[in-house]
Amino acid sequence: MTITITAFERSPDGGKGLARDSRVRWALEEVGQPYEVRLVSFRAMKEKAHLALHPFGQIPTYEEGDFALFETGAIVLHIAERYSGLLPDDANARARAISWMFAALNTVEPPILELVTARIFEADRPWSKDRLPLVMDRVRERLNQLSARLGDAEWLDGAFDAGDLMMASVLLRLRASGLLDEYPNLAAYVARGEARPAYQRAFAAQLAVNAR
Repeated sequence: MTITITAFERSPDGGKGLARDSRVRWALEEVGQPYEVRLVSFRAMKEKAHLALHPFGQIPTYEEGDFALFETGAIVLHIAERYSGLLPDDANARARAISWMFAALNTVEPPILELVTARIFEADRPWSKDRLPLVMDRVRERLNQLSARLGDAEWLDGAFDAGDLMMASVLLRLRASGLLDEYPNLAAYVARGEARPAYQRAFAAQLAVNAR
């Protein structure tokens, strides 16, 4: 059965790999599964047909026959469990990889998204100048912890897995802020993720949509 995912008809980031469909594209490329993309406009995302797939009117969604999923983490986990290449065979190692997926989404990404909001959507507020350093320090706290854990290792827990895919995708959001440059081992970690052929294919596919 054909796998179909949804993506922005026109991504807010201009196809720089920050839209969440890039994580699903990357996962599918890593496991070697072909897929189709149905592009949706912001208006279509709020219409009944799309809301039947994603009750919060967002992207991406995943469809395979009569089976449908929403939420990026759930989709990537499903892909990783169904196809080989993103989760270790050892049960304990698989559990650790899944833990890192949850850590990326639930522990590391929230303060990063708060920083994005502060820098872009709240920059003109009178209190923004005072608040921004506090938000940046919250991000640094997480990066300090992650950097210490990664050390000089290539990946988070041995070989590249779904935890690394999710973590690298989350950290990419920091590039514009310059914070990632304060942690050379994390910057190098993200660069290794971007250098993977599967990531390159996913990035090129998303960029092509926005370059039309």
